[in-house]
Amino acid sequence: MVLEDIFCDLPRLETKRLILRRMTLADAEDVFDYCKDPEVFRYVGGKAHKTMADSENFIRDIEQKYSKKEILPWGLVYKKDNKLIGDCVFLLWPNQPKRAECDYLLSKNYWNQGFMTEAVKELIRLGFEKLMFDRIQAMCEVANAASARVMEKAGMQFEGVLRNYIQHQGKPLDMKMYSIIRQEWPN
Repeated sequence: MVLEDIFCDLPRLETKRLILRRMTLADAEDVFDYCKDPEVFRYVGGKAHKTMADSENFIRDIEQKYSKKEILPWGLVYKKDNKLIGDCVFLLWPNQPKRAECDYLLSKNYWNQGFMTEAVKELIRLGFEKLMFDRIQAMCEVANAASARVMEKAGMQFEGVLRNYIQHQGKPLDMKMYSIIRQEWPN
C-alpha cells in the first residue's frame, strides 16, 4: 500500500479503548477542551488555544490539508464517552520514504492511563504492516519523562540524546530519540 492511498482517505483505526479517525469541525469543542490547557503544550511546539475560534481554525486547516492528501493527524476518540481526547500523526520526509516519526498530543485529563501508548502502538502496527516502514521514531524533550515512558511502553528503544536539537520558545533544547525498527517489531 502506498502512502497516497492511506492519506487520500485517512483510515479509521481502532484499539481496545480508542478510535483513531479524521478530525472534523464537529470536534472543535473537544479540541478546544484539551488545547486550551498550556500544560498540554509544555513540551511541544505550538501554543494553547485562547478561543474556540482557534480550535475551529486549527481543524479547518487540517480539513484543507486532508483534501490535498497531506499527512495529518488522527483524532483520538475515547470509546467510553465518544470524546476526542488528543491526536497523533506520522511525520514523513520525502527523501526517506521508509522512515516516519510519530508525534502526539493528549488531553491532560487522560494522562497516565495508557491511552497514548495504545495509540502509538496502533500507529506502529499500521506503519510496519501497511505502510512498509523500516523505522519509526519519536522524540521528546529530555525533561518530558511521561512521553519517554510512552515510547518505551510502545516498544521503542532509547537511542540517545540529540544536544541542542530544536529551538523552543527561543531556547535550544536537548531531545531524547527513541525508535523501533521492523526487525524488532513483535507483530
